[in-house]
Amino acid sequence: MHTDGSLITAFLVGLLGGVHCVAMCGGIVSTLTMGLPRSVRGSLAAQMPFQLAYNAGRVAGYTLAGALTGALGTLMLRVIPLQQAQRVLFGLAALIMIALGLYLGGWWRGLAWLERAGAPLWRRLEPLGRRMLPVRSPWQALGLGLVWAWIPCGLVYSVLIWSVAAGSAGRGAALMLAFGMGTLPNLLGISLLAGAAARLGEQAWMRRGAGLLVLVFGAYALWQLFSV
Repeated sequence: MHTDGSLITAFLVGLLGGVHCVAMCGGIVSTLTMGLPRSVRGSLAAQMPFQLAYNAGRVAGYTLAGALTGALGTLMLRVIPLQQAQRVLFGLAALIMIALGLYLGGWWRGLAWLERAGAPLWRRLEPLGRRMLPVRSPWQALGLGLVWAWIPCGLVYSVLIWSVAAGSAGRGAALMLAFGMGTLPNLLGISLLAGAAARLGEQAWMRRGAGLLVLVFGAYALWQLFSV
């Protein structure tokens, strides 16, 4: 139910969904940066600990969420007969991969409903993040990233649903960690490599190619499920 291939796919979804990530979180990163003391804001080296801490908190938040949703998969395996539960979870993973492939390729935007579903939770968490602004230490940046990891995002939430299919807390956490690491090059945005990765992710042919690849993975998984 959980293979190295799924981790690679989750990483690619994070990397090549970077344009969406920048649109969702770019304003937060800008707010964090502009709120830093002038002496820190004027130096790339001085900013680095804050940017790294913010992104470490964000990825840690994704990983924690993946552990929680992966644990739901464990409960399903205990409640439903094993073979049936495995088929349900495998089918869920395949469908989510197909949805992500369509999203990455720009062919379907139906994941927006997940953002609306997460709005009630976010209304409770968002004030916690605001209390940490302006950021004056990397520890504050870490806490801010941990809170902002839960911002309603169709891309993040769809991978979270996928992590339910991982079947355990550890596997769900690993899947979300891989996704979070994929988002880093675009959201760090403070080196030539990150800038190149962001520009690459903006290329239509690259996004469509990635979407098609993830779509094929999902379709193949569905074919395997129904061919047994």
